[in-house]
Amino acid sequence: MSILEVNNLKKIYTTRFGGNQVMALKNVTFTVEKGEYVAIMGESGSGKSTLLNILAALDKPTAGTVMLEGKDIAKIKESTLAQFRRDNLGFVFQDFHLLDTFSLEDNIYLPMVLAKNTYPKMRERLAPIAKKLGISDLMKKYPYEVSGGQKQRAAVARALIMEPKLILADEPTGALDSKATDSLLSLFSSLNEEGQTILMVTHSVKAASHAGRVLFIKDGEVFHQLYRGNSSNQELYQKISDTLTLLSTGGDVQ
Repeated sequence: MSILEVNNLKKIYTTRFGGNQVMALKNVTFTVEKGEYVAIMGESGSGKSTLLNILAALDKPTAGTVMLEGKDIAKIKESTLAQFRRDNLGFVFQDFHLLDTFSLEDNIYLPMVLAKNTYPKMRERLAPIAKKLGISDLMKKYPYEVSGGQKQRAAVARALIMEPKLILADEPTGALDSKATDSLLSLFSSLNEEGQTILMVTHSVKAASHAGRVLFIKDGEVFHQLYRGNSSNQELYQKISDTLTLLSTGGDVQ
């Protein structure tokens, strides 16, 4: 069952000076099945960030549709967009987006506070998530008191607290050292095995090699995709590396 359907997506920007038009996305079409773990890769300027912003309902397409569980997100009223994001999407960013004046606990609670949930319900929801992520003893600490890996785990907890249909991760390992990266990728795989749908934009071959499918974007369109199949992480890593080399040199991808 498809949870996300992207159909013939186009995005054209008009430059402020001169009125030149830049096509960031052209004819992007793909689906994400419920419970899938999909990585999106491509060189800088390929359209990855534009695509992620549209999927997150932070930007609107020039043409085409994005359907989340059959709902066209471009047609959601501006007044209800924030609530739609809270109720359906979880976000994990490279730079964590944690508030330094809030404890980790309060940062994680923020989506539920905005949704006007009661404190007992928030506490009940957080306890198993914090335990799973191994951060139960860090809840009263502030972001500047913990490591980058611990910050990212708090950000993942915040993404999960509203039980989202889809997690959107933007370069989630970009600010982490190798140990924290391994820990986060293992966590994502575990969440996915439990049924969480994840869509991750990344430059990291290592991060992408943990996904079940990898989409490659080039010049604003889906150029190629790889399925994990029975491949190990190491085997998929090599396939991704080979594909990126072919894409950068203009070779044909089989």
